[in-house]
Amino acid sequence: MYASIQLFVQDYEEEATATQKLLDRLTDASLKQEVATGYRTLGHLAWHIACSGMMVAAAGVKFEHPDERGGIPSSAQAIADAYRKAVPALVEAVKSQWTDADLAAVQNIFGQNWSNGTTLNKFIKHEVHHRGQLTILMRQAGLQVAGIYGPAKEEWSAIGMEAPAL
Repeated sequence: MYASIQLFVQDYEEEATATQKLLDRLTDASLKQEVATGYRTLGHLAWHIACSGMMVAAAGVKFEHPDERGGIPSSAQAIADAYRKAVPALVEAVKSQWTDADLAAVQNIFGQNWSNGTTLNKFIKHEVHHRGQLTILMRQAGLQVAGIYGPAKEEWSAIGMEAPAL
C-alpha cells in the first residue's frame, strides 16, 4: 500500500519508463504472436497493459485513458503511443484528485475492499506481472527485449561485460 502520492508517482514513473521501452520495440507483425492457441496474443497483452489505468479509474480517478473494450489496435505504434499518453494523464490525475489522506479511504474494487493506496500498489504489480509475460512473447516473436532491473542478455556487451552463463 502507498502512504504518499509522491512514493506512488516515483514508483509508477520508473515502472512506466521500463514498460514504454518494451512497447516501443513491438512491431506490427509481432502483435500476432501467441504463447499458445486460445491465449492472449502479444498485441492483446500490450493493449491490456496500455489500458490498465482503468483499474485506477475504477477507484474514481478521472483521466483520459484507452478503453480495452474498444478493440485492439493493429498498429504497434498506436499501442505504444496510447500508453505514452495515458501515463502522464494518470499521474497528473492522481496528484490533482487525491491527497495522501485519500490513500487510506477504502473502496470496493473488483469485488474486494481495497484502500486507494492498495489499489495503486496492485495497479503497478498488475502492470509488472503482464510486462513479464510481454517479454516472453517478445522473445518468441524474435524481438530484442530491454533490460528492466538489470541488463537483458543482449545488453551485457554494451556495458563491457559478458552475459552470465545460464
